[in-house]
Amino acid sequence: MTKNLEEHGLFSSVQQRTNHKDFQNCLFACFFSQEEPKKLQEVWTLVDLPNGKRAIGTKWVFRNKKDERGIVIKNKARLVAQGYTQEEGIDYDEVFALVARIEAIRLFLAYASFKDFVVYQMDVKSAFLYGKIEEEVYVCQPPGFEDPDFPDRVYKVEKALYGLHQAPRAWYETLSTYLLDNGFQRGKIDKTLFIRRDKGDILLVQVYVDDIIFGSTKKSLCTEFEKMMHKKFQMSSMGELTFFLGLQVKQKEDGIFISQDKYMTEILKKFGFTDVKTASTPMETQNSLLKDADGEDVDEHLYRSMIRSLMYVTSSRHDIMFAVCTCARFQVNPKSSHLHAVKRIFRYLKSKPKLGLWYPKDSPFDLVAYTDSDYAGESLDRKSTTGGCQFLGCRLISWQCKKQTVVANSTTEAEYIAASNYCRQVLWIQNQLLDYGYNFMQIKIHIDNEIIIYIVKNPVFHSKTKHIKIRHHFIRDSYEKKLIQMIKIHTYQNVADLLAKAFAVSRFQYLIASIGMLNL
Repeated sequence: MTKNLEEHGLFSSVQQRTNHKDFQNCLFACFFSQEEPKKLQEVWTLVDLPNGKRAIGTKWVFRNKKDERGIVIKNKARLVAQGYTQEEGIDYDEVFALVARIEAIRLFLAYASFKDFVVYQMDVKSAFLYGKIEEEVYVCQPPGFEDPDFPDRVYKVEKALYGLHQAPRAWYETLSTYLLDNGFQRGKIDKTLFIRRDKGDILLVQVYVDDIIFGSTKKSLCTEFEKMMHKKFQMSSMGELTFFLGLQVKQKEDGIFISQDKYMTEILKKFGFTDVKTASTPMETQNSLLKDADGEDVDEHLYRSMIRSLMYVTSSRHDIMFAVCTCARFQVNPKSSHLHAVKRIFRYLKSKPKLGLWYPKDSPFDLVAYTDSDYAGESLDRKSTTGGCQFLGCRLISWQCKKQTVVANSTTEAEYIAASNYCRQVLWIQNQLLDYGYNFMQIKIHIDNEIIIYIVKNPVFHSKTKHIKIRHHFIRDSYEKKLIQMIKIHTYQNVADLLAKAFAVSRFQYLIASIGMLNL
């Protein structure tokens, strides 16, 4: 049967013969051949459907798995439960499962570049089938594989079948319990980070559902970890980390380079920007976006799809963050002027598709931050936009761009709110670094407004800030505890400007170079 499929081509079979009985048999056999017989017996049990219960449907999902170059490396067939038909309180209760934040991934890679160790990757085969669920769940027999003797029976699910709402949580509980039982400690802030220390060495494991990256200052700890995981789970050891969560990672002798040029090529092709005139900046400096009620309507589905793609690109490209966030505010009723602004971002990406983040090996590992804000820059409601970025040495690991929720009465108030908001992000990174063995105090936050520093430091000025909401005074408490310190910086040197407003070419290129972006 397999030989016949090879002769006719698997791709044509998937597209044209998905209902063919022989092909379905082959897919079903491939699905179960990956699992041990003992584990299969624990997944489900064929039973009569109890009174008052209902069965959840199942379906086959076909997928081509590609590498970072877009080459198909595996053709996958997976049986999936139709979890969208589940009802909360009946079929499931708590379903929340932790996943790593993208900032945590970049922090992990920054630490690896500083300690000069290799990061590896592994993947768990059929990960969700390892998780045991507590609820009573029944699923229909797989399409085309009904038991001839008991066609009306259903399967009672014991393990977390793909598609069920509680599957990710069940898998995380199984994996975390296994790691904790084998000498790992869970991160105090990031619960997807697991640490094992051996004298002066450290082994770090970062989990994102069934994808695992790990590295250690001692190579033998990595080898030991791989053996330990293979004892419990069926794993695919993928060697050195090259592609993770859409990020392309190049591990070099002098540092680590992170980019998304593969995804960039895909979206440029998808939206028809492969042969267009390029732009030198992602946004015009003169013409601000307005509601434009009299403008020509455009396809809102296309507009939203373009915005979604660009938001994903900001995982490694903070240079387009401000422009994307500005355009994203007009997704309800986009006009031709808004679409033109989005197209300019794509034309800019066409000019610099391989731009990415560079984490050099020889840079120090001090936590520093920059914050900035415009004043009443939003044309619709006159609210200000805040921007902030955080570095470990010269490694950019986190950045933010957000419109403020209140209307600031002055430039000082806008800058004060921005500094307070990003102080929280700084403290999150500070607490995260405790798991890595670093306890930073008096972290430098650079700002180009000297009045803000006086307000934070000197209680005399507190009476003049009563109109500012109490929650924004969080930064004062952090300063008094000596967790942070405010540093005056010249406006021209404030790299957070890139996330708060649009710039001309010369200033824009200077900020990109200052913030540590390279074109490798």
